Amino acid sequence: MKSVALLIVESPAKAKTIERYLGPGYVVAASMGHLIDLPRSRMGVRVEENFEPEYITVRGKAKILKDLQSKANKSNRVLLASDNDREGEAIAYHLKNNLLKKNKELQIERIVFNEITPEAIREAVAHPIGVDEPKVNAQKARRVLDRLVGYNLSPLLWKKVKNGLSAGRVQSVALRLICEREKEVEEFIPEEYWSLDIIAAHKKTEFSAQLVQLGNEKALLPNETAVEELIKKWEGKPAVVTAVRESEKKSNPRPPYTTSKLQQDAANRLGFTSRKTMQIAQQLYEGINIDSSRVGLITYMRTDSTRISNQALEEVRKYLGEKFPAQLPPQPQLYSVKKGAQDAHEAIRPTYVSYDPDFIKDFLNRDQFKLYCLIWERFVSSQMTPSLSRTVSVDIQLGEGLFRALSSHPVEEGYQRVLKLLKSKEKTAKLPALKPQELLEVRRFEKEQHYTTGPARFSDASIVKILEEKGIGRPSTYAPIISVLLDRYYVVRKNKQLIPTALGRIISNVLVNQFPQVLEVSFTARLEEELDEVEEDKISWQEMIKGFYGPFLEQVEHVNETMESIKGVLDEPTDKVCEKCGRPLIKKLGRFGFFLACSGFPDCRNTRAIPLAACPRPGCGGEIVARKKAKGRGKEFYGCTNYPECDFISHYKPTSSLCPGCGWFLVEKNDKKRGSFKVCINEDCHFLHVIHEEPSASGTEEGAGGEEADES
Repeated sequence: MKSVALLIVESPAKAKTIERYLGPGYVVAASMGHLIDLPRSRMGVRVEENFEPEYITVRGKAKILKDLQSKANKSNRVLLASDNDREGEAIAYHLKNNLLKKNKELQIERIVFNEITPEAIREAVAHPIGVDEPKVNAQKARRVLDRLVGYNLSPLLWKKVKNGLSAGRVQSVALRLICEREKEVEEFIPEEYWSLDIIAAHKKTEFSAQLVQLGNEKALLPNETAVEELIKKWEGKPAVVTAVRESEKKSNPRPPYTTSKLQQDAANRLGFTSRKTMQIAQQLYEGINIDSSRVGLITYMRTDSTRISNQALEEVRKYLGEKFPAQLPPQPQLYSVKKGAQDAHEAIRPTYVSYDPDFIKDFLNRDQFKLYCLIWERFVSSQMTPSLSRTVSVDIQLGEGLFRALSSHPVEEGYQRVLKLLKSKEKTAKLPALKPQELLEVRRFEKEQHYTTGPARFSDASIVKILEEKGIGRPSTYAPIISVLLDRYYVVRKNKQLIPTALGRIISNVLVNQFPQVLEVSFTARLEEELDEVEEDKISWQEMIKGFYGPFLEQVEHVNETMESIKGVLDEPTDKVCEKCGRPLIKKLGRFGFFLACSGFPDCRNTRAIPLAACPRPGCGGEIVARKKAKGRGKEFYGCTNYPECDFISHYKPTSSLCPGCGWFLVEKNDKKRGSFKVCINEDCHFLHVIHEEPSASGTEEGAGGEEADES
């Protein structure tokens, strides 16, 4: 006897959740992602046959496909329920074709849903649709496009740069952005400036005000001498209130999450990587055990739309009417969808608003709970009234100096009332009641030294933000873009910042110089728009590929013929000698960056770390290299090659910049308040200095050499 229907989803977790909703008469199985795809061992695109892809069964998936075929033959109806995006549509398309090859009589239908709840699943099953072939064509075009780029650029890099390298169409553009930002960071030299505050008294209340203007000019205090001159001039003189301004500031709630905004907030608020955010969101979407039932807690997590269904709006407004009636606006808050958004899915929201953080906490692990709270707070607050704050600004004249004090306090909480994780932490001290022309006693001056901060390196949050702003990639690709760069070791993550490796910078320089159009941000964004047009059935996918591939292939052939190999350039001879065999050391590029290797390889496999700076100790003549403790997993430090004669060490990595004050090298530090900033290693320097690191037993440890030399 045949079962009523076979429903095929992508993951076992999703299958487990849906099977509980449908009950007897349905079999729910998982395809485990793509079963049919391009081969890994060759390009798999027939360029001469209008770019027709050569699809095969994915290695290791034949057993899954055979099992699905068997279950389909025992069913009188097959429902394809893969994700409602390009990849999911392609999975449904290939499954349908494959199953029909084995049994032409099968009734195969496509169903889509935005959330995994009993209501949504039953609604989808009751209203099946056909496979969206334009969406399949968009996935096919992207897959073929990326394969053509990768299989042409990678061999070129093997030939001209180093064996084993690879390049991707979108990832290479992201790498370019990261490398360009790193160059800006390296070239930035901090400049000193000072701030000056007065601590003024009104009756018994003290408050501070900052110098903002000198005469008619903005207050610029380049050094301590300039500050001291002003203090000397103004000391003992009274200050007068010249203006008191009050204003109200309205803060509107933010729209519910799109994929990129969720990744940005999860990175900034929770410290999650983009990959971690999407993995946890997937778990929440596919289903969590709540008491005796299994529930999908959020809607589909790959979306660039802020749209919300009418049913969800009704539910959240009912919840707010019961819990926060004073913050419920008369009408629903509607948010415009940005230009270029595909709008196939709603925004990311909780499937049941009643599952608030207090209720759900016991059913989730720590990370799941944090991410769910972000999504719940953002969605519920998006349908609440604005918050209102009152700001008081006081101008105080002291001599030719204008000082300003600011105070802000909430008047109406509005949507802020529901926020905890997303609540703004900004607080200001309350000012006394002041009136124009009142005289104030200046009790003391407070001066503080500062240094200008350079551009910040990209983090997961900021690279996702700029990719979205520039139209590079789509919601499903932001996390994979970062992951690929990390996996290839073109980029490393340090202190939550994305830093290009020496290898990544070389790859980026080669590609940008030789393929300027392909690596151009606007060109990549235009290709994304053309893929959208394929999905909208406005253009043919073959014509789109043809328009790109002809000029691209011409450039590949031109570079192959004209670009000189830099393999020899990368293996630079040095004047250093191998301490083990006496032969010259060569500077080589390995997977983890540059290192020194013996020219006698393979007879001698000695390696050394690359010197990062000259030892600043007078008369030493040594070099600073990276070292690690020989035992355990000690942190990397930087010491002199003349140890033990010279015991200079630093726990901060030398930069390529020298201190403008003393000529010693600058190091890079990082803290939560200031982010990354450069400081001078010389404790006696008048420039910003870092406390000297005392030598320890770790100074006796072996250097952290590069990697074993190879001839590739």
